Amino acid sequence: MRRAALEVLDECGYGGLTMEGVAGRAGTSKPALRRRWPSRRHLVVDALARTVGTAPTPDTGCTHCDLIRGIETLSEAFTTTVGRRALPALVADLAQDPELEREFQESFFRPRRASTAEALRRGIERGDIRPDTDVDLLLDMLASTTYYRVLFGHRPITPGLAESVVMMLMSGVGSPGWRTRHTASGLL
Repeated sequence: MRRAALEVLDECGYGGLTMEGVAGRAGTSKPALRRRWPSRRHLVVDALARTVGTAPTPDTGCTHCDLIRGIETLSEAFTTTVGRRALPALVADLAQDPELEREFQESFFRPRRASTAEALRRGIERGDIRPDTDVDLLLDMLASTTYYRVLFGHRPITPGLAESVVMMLMSGVGSPGWRTRHTASGLL
């Protein structure tokens, strides 16, 4: 059923997705869909969480590498037709539906954020990030460029965007030890 939802979403966009269309594509009934998802918006949240994913930010032993990869997975998902076509409209609906917003937060937003927060804490423990860093603010800053570009479409999500964001932020929050190691390696 999720695959059918993604196919219909890809073809028709958020506004054109109907439970009837998804049921027809999946070879099931609208009541069967409603037993699992109370509305098409809930179905879209679930489909986005599965498509965009909540894969954890990796732990490679390299703080900036982990953060770059975490942003890259978000960027890759949002450069799909589904991500680009669904997220802006869905965000507008979240403001009108507290239950839907809660579901979006729990199934998509918070798992990704918690994973990246863990990567930042590992960076603090390694001495790559200053211990006085406001982790919540840094989390917002790391993802905001991707979300902003998806929501407003003013600039593309480019292959080097994740690295540019991480390197710019790390040059501001990186510890002196991190700066010394990466300046010597030519990354800064």
